[in-house]
Amino acid sequence: MKALVVYESMFGNTAAVAQAVADGLADTYDVTLADVQDLPPAAEADLLVVGGPTHAFGMSRPATRTDAVKQGEVRAGAEKAGIREYLDSSPPLAGMPVAAFDTKVKMRFLPGSAARKALRQLRSLGGRPVVPAENFRVDGTTGPLLNGELDRARQWAQGVAAASSR
Repeated sequence: MKALVVYESMFGNTAAVAQAVADGLADTYDVTLADVQDLPPAAEADLLVVGGPTHAFGMSRPATRTDAVKQGEVRAGAEKAGIREYLDSSPPLAGMPVAAFDTKVKMRFLPGSAARKALRQLRSLGGRPVVPAENFRVDGTTGPLLNGELDRARQWAQGVAAASSR
């Protein structure tokens, strides 16, 4: 079985979580880890997992990615495309198991989640969510990830793998 993990990452934190998610899925799936900029096709996957940073209470937009560039050094080309554009261009998913995660600044009662919005869009494309959307915390806008988040991401992915095979 094949899993596709597609991620958007400005400062590298979401990319690190995506790698941990891929590692957590690897016992069950043949995993392809892809930057959203590559627009990887999901058609051959048996599971699709998407992840991105939370910007302005949801998935990034061109304006929020431009703002992120002003806040620090971003990964090359990171401002060009995000999971919003990836999902907007996605074909129907016809019952494919799906999951979503995001990175989010550690702050009490901070509303909004890119993962919840992405999961809603995955569902509207016909995907079958197998677990609730998950947030992984960063310390400040540019990070780093909080201690233990990569381990938590691997464990979450193992739960995704178990739930998707039911």
